[in-house]
Amino acid sequence: MDVLSEVLRIVRLEGALFFNAELSAPWCLGEPRSKDIAPHLSPGAGHLILYHFLTEGRAYAKLPGGRREELTAGDIVVFPHGDAHVLGNGSQQPVDAMKTFAKNLTEGLKLARFGGGGEVTRFVCGFMVCEPRLSEVFLAGLPKMLKVHVAGEPSGEWLKNSIRFSVGEENGSNAGSGLVLARLSEVLFVETLRRYISALPPDQTGWLAGARDPIIGQALALMHKEPAHPWTLANLARRVGLSRTRLAERFRQFLGESPMAYLAQWRLKMGAEILQSTEDSVAEVAAAVGYGSAAAFNRAFTREFDCPPAQFRRKRKALPAQLSQ
Repeated sequence: MDVLSEVLRIVRLEGALFFNAELSAPWCLGEPRSKDIAPHLSPGAGHLILYHFLTEGRAYAKLPGGRREELTAGDIVVFPHGDAHVLGNGSQQPVDAMKTFAKNLTEGLKLARFGGGGEVTRFVCGFMVCEPRLSEVFLAGLPKMLKVHVAGEPSGEWLKNSIRFSVGEENGSNAGSGLVLARLSEVLFVETLRRYISALPPDQTGWLAGARDPIIGQALALMHKEPAHPWTLANLARRVGLSRTRLAERFRQFLGESPMAYLAQWRLKMGAEILQSTEDSVAEVAAAVGYGSAAAFNRAFTREFDCPPAQFRRKRKALPAQLSQ
């Protein structure tokens, strides 16, 4: 059972490729924070994860005040928390990418060219939209910038070639191309996460390392797949084939809390998302996330969010209207 797949299914990760660039050295682009670019790419998005897939040439990526990360063809660089960053090749002051390519954002994946006429670098850029509260379980374990090489193996080469073909085929204007590109974007992002997790040091702790561990990953997957199940430490330990004491110790080693404390937090995060996205009654939401009564859910929810579920829903639904004024 794959806990990462379970979590990504629940957070309803949605992706798209939005930019296809041919850049000639020297060039240097300053990319804004994802929340500044979100209104142009996905209005109303909860959280936007930006990434750039280098299909040809070389470049570097850099966070403000950070070190340069060299990139070569087949590398994908991801900014999980939406930080502003710089991409470039050659010594040059960064230009504002939003101003430079403003018109290109309305042209789909039509090839955009920029630079000084030297060595050519080709990028395909994409984004992932996710619900911030639910996605923080895996986002919290990711650095501000991560680089993964996704080419070189059969699956990676297939991805690279599929994306290059899809963005080049009549600029992505064929029927159904948008759906194909969205799926390729999602597959590319998931493949990046998988490779990042598999490369973590053996002594790494945290959610991502726990997801990789055979026992803790199985326990996490069970709780994420069946959050409304009446889990106890005893029946969870039986399902993963470990004693209660050993499971609790091992779970705490990776995640810093007990399995039941983790499950309680996840249920409340799910409850908050359901309240925002549906018209289900509080009692229905309570049952869906594993509470035996609406009263118990109300008490736990109020402790976590400083307001009862019904009030939380009213506040959240009022936010879009306030922002549009």
